[in-house]
Amino acid sequence: MAITHLLLDIEGTTCPVSFVAEVLFPYARAALRPFLDSHGAEPEMQTLVVELQQAWLADNQPEPMALRQRHGVDAVEIYLEWLIDNDIKLTPLKDLQGRIWRAGYANGDLIAPLFADVAPALQRWQASGLVLAVYSSGSVPAQQLLYQYTQSGDLRALFSHWFDTRTGAKQQSISYTQIADLMHTTPEQVLFISDSLAELEAAAQAGMACLFSEREGNPGRDSDGFERISDYSRLDPAHGHQHR
Repeated sequence: MAITHLLLDIEGTTCPVSFVAEVLFPYARAALRPFLDSHGAEPEMQTLVVELQQAWLADNQPEPMALRQRHGVDAVEIYLEWLIDNDIKLTPLKDLQGRIWRAGYANGDLIAPLFADVAPALQRWQASGLVLAVYSSGSVPAQQLLYQYTQSGDLRALFSHWFDTRTGAKQQSISYTQIADLMHTTPEQVLFISDSLAELEAAAQAGMACLFSEREGNPGRDSDGFERISDYSRLDPAHGHQHR
């Protein structure tokens, strides 16, 4: 069956892992306190702070409990720093990080360094009639910011669909079935590219064609039989890639 839709991961697939780990996350962490100080009086931020306080009160892990007893839940930036340092993806934290990144992109502090072959390939694929979609663990607003502020300009219009973990966990095959449904197609007509073996296995189980992203700086090297790709300049998804 012909491939009509292309579903792309971001980190390690279209953008270096280092940008997220070494640029975006440290930028958000460093800006937490000044951002809360500057925007804390805004109603949306007050709602966000309440959500974080509630999450902190419900967090029974020893270290958050100790921090809560020592500082009190009003010192929400303490909990936020702990969440970031321990790579815990809490929804209100993602929301706050997205707001900080939006300001950073807008003022020129942040520019997404896509791999050099990505923007031309996206433009070629979209022009050929392929439907392009993003599926990343980062929130949809964060995905759209990244593609809005790239060294190749604003690429958001090339994508027809955006998916994050609100659709479902990336390691579960049902998520990929649901994504195909939301795109009004079948899994067999979707090619998924990711650097995560667990994600590829889930997508393949759902029926999608899959490619293992092998990019410089990626931590995972085991493709476990999936076809590897490191350059999109010659990739023509419409002409088939086997499942596995």
